[in-house]
Order: sequence, then C-alpha cells, then structure tokens
Amino acid sequence: MNNFSFCTPTEFVFGRNTETRCGELCRKYGASKVLLVYGGGSAVKSGLLARVEDSLRRAGVASVALGGIQPNPTDPKVYEGIALARAEGADMLLAVGGGSVIDTAKAIAAGVLYDGDFWDFFAQKAVVEKALKVGVVLTIPAAGSEGSGNSVITKLDGLHKISLRTPSALRPVFAVMNPELTYTLPPFQTACGIADMMAHIMERYFSNTTGVEVTDRLCEGLLKAIIGQARIVMQMPDDYDARANLMWSGTLAHNGLCGVGRDEDWSSHFMEHEISAVYNVAHGAGLAVIFPAWLTYMAEHHVDKLYQFAVRVWDIPESDDRKTAALRAVRKLKEFFTSLGLPVDFKGLGIEQPDIDLLVNKLHENKGERVGAYLPLDRTRSRRIYELAL
Repeated sequence: MNNFSFCTPTEFVFGRNTETRCGELCRKYGASKVLLVYGGGSAVKSGLLARVEDSLRRAGVASVALGGIQPNPTDPKVYEGIALARAEGADMLLAVGGGSVIDTAKAIAAGVLYDGDFWDFFAQKAVVEKALKVGVVLTIPAAGSEGSGNSVITKLDGLHKISLRTPSALRPVFAVMNPELTYTLPPFQTACGIADMMAHIMERYFSNTTGVEVTDRLCEGLLKAIIGQARIVMQMPDDYDARANLMWSGTLAHNGLCGVGRDEDWSSHFMEHEISAVYNVAHGAGLAVIFPAWLTYMAEHHVDKLYQFAVRVWDIPESDDRKTAALRAVRKLKEFFTSLGLPVDFKGLGIEQPDIDLLVNKLHENKGERVGAYLPLDRTRSRRIYELAL
C-alpha cells in the first residue's frame, strides 16, 4: 500500500426534504449572496429551484441565478458565470443539479478570484490556490462531483475536454442529497449515472499497487451493491431505499475513498472524454462502450486484476484459465449495461463511422504519449481499444 493523505471535509446532508435546509447551510458557511447554478428546465418545472430560493430567503441569503448548463459543460457558461458572480458580488456558488452543473459551478468558483483565464487551471498553467465556496443540491447520482474536488469542462475552441483535480480548494463544503429528487429521472439518465459511478470505482480498482485488500473489498462491495440496486431501480423507479443506496454509492465512488493507498488508472475516462467532446454523447453511455473494450484488451495483456474482478464481483468460478474467466466477466458487464438500456459499442452511441485517428490524436495531445497507469497506453494500444469498441 502506498502512503496517502485523505481528507473529505464535505458535509453531507442526506434524506427527504433536505433541500429546504439550503439557506441555513449557506449561512453556516458564511454566504451572504449566492450564485445559483442550474441546468435545464427540470429544476424549475419540478419546483425544486423555487424551494431552494425560498430557503435562501428565509435564511436571509440573497441569490442570483445562472441557468442553462448543458451536459458535457463548455467554457462559455463558465465565463458567463464568472462575470455574473463578479458583477453581483456573489460570495458562494450553489449548484442545483448533477455533475455538469456542479463542475461548472466549481470552474466559476475558481475563476472569480483569479486574475487570468480560468482555463489556465485546466491547461495546467496555474494551480487553484483559492476559490469561492461551493454548495450542492444533487439531483443526478452519477459523477460524484458533490464529494470531490474535480471538475471537467470542454473548451469549444479545439474541443478539449479536460479534467481538473484539486485536493481541497474546489471540494464542496456541503452537499444536500434527497433521493426523492431522482424519482423522475428518465431511465436512460439513471443508467448513464450507474455506468459513471461504476467506472469511477473501476478506474481505481484496476491498479498495480499491492497490499490494498481493504480498498479492493470496498470497491468490490460497492460494485456489487450498485449492480443489485440498479436492477431494483430500473423496475421500481420510486423505490426510496434503492435510490438512496445508488445516490450514496455515487458519492463513495468518487470522493477518493476507493483510491487511497494505490495508483489509479483513468485511461478509460480519458478515452471517453474524447468521444463525448467530439460527438457530444452522454458521458455514462460513452463509458459503457469504452470500459468493456478496455477490459477486453486487458484480458489479453494484463489479466491479473481482471481475473480477481471476475471472481469477486461477477462470481465467476475460479479457474486456471484466467483469460477465459476474465472475458466472461467482460461479457457479464456488457450484458448488465445492455439490460439497463445502455450501448456497448460505437454503433449503439449513434456513431456509425468514428474517426479513430482523430480520437487517438486528441487523446495523446491532451494526455501525453503514455496514458494511464495499469497498462500505460501508447498510440497503438489506445487505437486498438477504440477499434474493440466498434
């Protein structure tokens, strides 16, 4: 096990009607005026935004709103939010939505107090040393951004989709999590969230670090729990406990707990980022395509951890033929994704003839000539994995 430092200061306020506590929480963390960031019309139509605004008013916290954040968020909304926050004197961000909304709020929070271009942080030209505080009202369990310091934004000029990782500066100070807010999510969106949280766990699980039995078992237990709860939710969308377990799983998948003491991979995420940047597909759907392709490649070239994944997560009988067992696990994962209504190849994403040359070039332009840690990908390897996704 590697040395590690682990700190998760986010206050999680979980359960029914917890969105009515936003005002007291913002006040607790020193806000006098918040910039409310939200996505499309669902937060308005459902009455959630009105409930949040009412809670803020009752606590004596002023607010101004920025709506219209889209999936796969892009830099123009970040620039708009930075300008609005400065003009209105906002001293805190409150994100009402899923990962795209939260990631946009984080980027705004970093940019407001920075004299240069916020993109400097994503381009690794600057480090986030200070930012406005961020609070969250989570509506889509998926990205885990409510409990992490990470943010993913696409720069439209060049279609560069980059993940920014900060250990503390952008980690939300609180996250309000009411599972009832997820009852009306479309099945496909629920499924994409499930694929995303599973991928967050697997990016950490597939590691060459030894002596990590505890975090291995945490990863395996979470994956098995997600698989079981997902099957319930897809049949009974308003099952509170299943929704609650999925919501909490999404947080635990990405708050760092599953990765302590080990090297992490992330090559599948980086490969998918290029797909969703170029073709604007749902991130979770792209992961449902790329991760099985990556695992198929690993069954041939680096099978050990995949064999453990097969036995412990998918209950494949132990065997001397590790590759065959590993490939059975990949088939089970694909069957599971298919049962949720997710695609498992490019055609299922609606991409009949992907430009693999472009995807490979952009991947290595953005992430270097060697991508990932489990089995570092050069251009030949990454091309083969994209081809396996055909």
